[in-house]
Amino acid sequence: MKLSRREFFLVSAGGALMAADRPKRDMLVRSVRPEDLEMPLSGFTEYITPIERFFVRTHVYVPAVNLSEWRLKVEGEVSTPLTLTMEDLKALPSVELVCVLECAGNGRGLYQPQVPGLQWTNGGVGNGRWRGVRLAELLKKAGIKDSAKEILFNGADQPIGRMQDFERTITVKKALDPNTILAYEMNGEPLPVKHGFPLRLVASGWAGDSWVKWLTSIRVLDKEFDGFWMKNAYRHPGKAVAPGTAVPPEQMQPVTSLRVKSVIASPGDGARTALGKPVTIRGVAWSGDAGPVTAVDVSVDGGRTWRPARLGRDQSQFGWRQWELAWTPQRDGYYNVMARARDTAGDTQPFAQEWNPSGYGWNVTPRVGVEVVNELSAATQPAAPPPAQMAQPPGFKNACLVCHEDDVIRQQFLTRAQWDREINKMVSWGSEVKPEDREGILNFLVTNFGPHLRGR
Repeated sequence: MKLSRREFFLVSAGGALMAADRPKRDMLVRSVRPEDLEMPLSGFTEYITPIERFFVRTHVYVPAVNLSEWRLKVEGEVSTPLTLTMEDLKALPSVELVCVLECAGNGRGLYQPQVPGLQWTNGGVGNGRWRGVRLAELLKKAGIKDSAKEILFNGADQPIGRMQDFERTITVKKALDPNTILAYEMNGEPLPVKHGFPLRLVASGWAGDSWVKWLTSIRVLDKEFDGFWMKNAYRHPGKAVAPGTAVPPEQMQPVTSLRVKSVIASPGDGARTALGKPVTIRGVAWSGDAGPVTAVDVSVDGGRTWRPARLGRDQSQFGWRQWELAWTPQRDGYYNVMARARDTAGDTQPFAQEWNPSGYGWNVTPRVGVEVVNELSAATQPAAPPPAQMAQPPGFKNACLVCHEDDVIRQQFLTRAQWDREINKMVSWGSEVKPEDREGILNFLVTNFGPHLRGR
């Protein structure tokens, strides 16, 4: 059911906001609890990603916000602290932007060797139409001081166990950029609950870790914020490191701008087509602060030769661009189809991905294999039997399945050292692992979800 803006706010005034979200459709479930949903490749066929197919990333459980009680505070290094209602925000000049929201870990599941975390492939991203007010408008209204260094954002969500509260900062320069807004609408509708109702930060061109949801507080700081989610999480070495290297957080830098990237939506990897049959190779491409995508080249021979794809007419500074190339194979065989995007700054996608400890920023040139045959057949290969698994050890359920389901665990294929570090992290966040159970849990994780089982 699609609600009008008036109907939505009539519903939300009663505080029962969860019912306002339409169900998601055809999503890849990365985690049931907290909910993390990935868009399948078929979602890349549309310019504006429908809300019901837009990916969801949640560190914690979704909060219930009563709009009649909700307030946004702007405080800290300002001359006039503000406390605003939604009506106050909507009285200010509004702006609409089309821009890509991409999880910093999108593509993590493609790294080798594997890194821990949700194993996103391609669909931890969407292209949305966002409406709200410029953050700079509020900061100027509050009288931001010359002493300001960073802007800290917090939302109505609550941490789980001993997990630290999710708070993130952006630079003053990014905050004052006219393309940084506080959004209360998404795709022409009130912001859905799973996407941050009633207000979220839209840091155009930056990764989704900066797009704080369920906003309640904006604090102007006169120094760097030293909270966990800035000093220990969402950090990147800023250089190539040897695969498998553990880099201390203090030797890394915060993840900010997206990098130029493309996705091949169709044909899918492993597709088969008949000789002489026309094939349309299509997908989307986007970039970050470096500027919009200006070209996409496609190769059907593993990168030996390239042809320019036709770009879609829709273009915005931070939105993605659709592209396509018509191809009619003239010989049977196996073809490696690749796409490579270029942005305004001249940046292009790499052919090999630089590894990093958290699997952030995947933007390697995508490749799909297409088999061209003289005649298509319906023959199928029998499914391989699943490998035998070690039974759950004592203490595993109480230690590992309190805050989330086992779907988060089943998508990891980590080394013993990586699983050991994951257990330590979860203990620091409140997981009750008894000393006598720890070794058994570690052996269970390595045996059932070790790197030797990847690709089974």
